This record gives sequence, C-alpha cells and structure tokens, in this order.
Amino acid sequence: MNADEKHIISLLDNPQTRRKGFEQVVRQYSEPLYWQVRRIVLSHEDANDVMQNVMLKAWSSLDSFRRDSKLSTWLYRIAINESLDFVRRQKNIAKISADDADGAIAATLIADRYFDGDEAAALLQEAIARLPDVQRTVFNLRYFDDMKYSEMSRILQTSEGALKASYHIAVKKIAEFFRQRD
Repeated sequence: MNADEKHIISLLDNPQTRRKGFEQVVRQYSEPLYWQVRRIVLSHEDANDVMQNVMLKAWSSLDSFRRDSKLSTWLYRIAINESLDFVRRQKNIAKISADDADGAIAATLIADRYFDGDEAAALLQEAIARLPDVQRTVFNLRYFDDMKYSEMSRILQTSEGALKASYHIAVKKIAEFFRQRD
C-alpha cells in the first residue's frame, strides 16, 4: 500500500474527513475503473451507468472495507462484479442468442460515438466479448491494464495458476477468432 492510499484510507476512517477522502477516491480511481468497466460493458453510456453504481456501492460499503487488501483491489472487485452483473442483466433482458449478441458487438462499437478505434479494434472487442466472463475479465486485466497475476488473484479471489490458464485459453480463443476471419 503506497503513502497516497494510506492517506486516503486515514481520511475515510475519520467520519469528519470521510467525504473528502471519498472525493480523492473518485478523483484517483475513476478513470482506471471506468476503462475496466468499459472493456466489459463496451458502450460509453453503459460504462457511465455502471460507474455510478460502482461509486455508490463503494461509498455505502466503506465500513465493510477490511483493509486486508489494497483500496484499489477492493474498488476493482466492486467494478468488475458490477460490470459482470450488468452484462448478465442485459443478456437476460435481450433474450437473444449468444451468437446474435456477439455478432452485433463490432457494429455496436463502431456506431458508438465515443469509440475511437478502427475496425480491427472493434473486431478485437468482439473476440473478447465472445469469451466467457472470467476469461474476458482476466484477459482485460492482463492485456489492457498489464496487471500482475498476484493482484488479479486478490481482486478475483482465485489462484494465480487458474488465472494464468484462463489468460492463455483466452489468448488462444482470440487468435482462433482472427484466424477464422482470414
């Protein structure tokens, strides 16, 4: 835990400075959390909605933060869980087949006015979206955030070996997706 995080936690622990501490949480962690959420839910508007839920949940759950992990680990866990819950709800609401949903992802991304990638980036996102939830999450954390397996293990509460296996399987599935496109 770095000095900045220790300072924020000390502010959060004091009822008189809790709000100020949480403002620092929002300022420091919103952007990296947003991008993690965005890679799971894909659209900017949905990511903003999920982020509001993440911050509300973090605020209301401050007393349950046990301090046996880093604040960032706790926040990532909330963000990932909220994102995956959102995706599951969307799939249940849509009641469409997984193939129909996956096939529409690239087109949806390109149509999103906040998407600044090209067709290749949209195809990569489509390939990632086709992965099971755990593999998708592990791939995003490792590939985009360059997160260490030890940190992922704390966030996802599973072994490093299982995470390494999930990542390598995800990479193989993504490579296969692109081979089939050629």
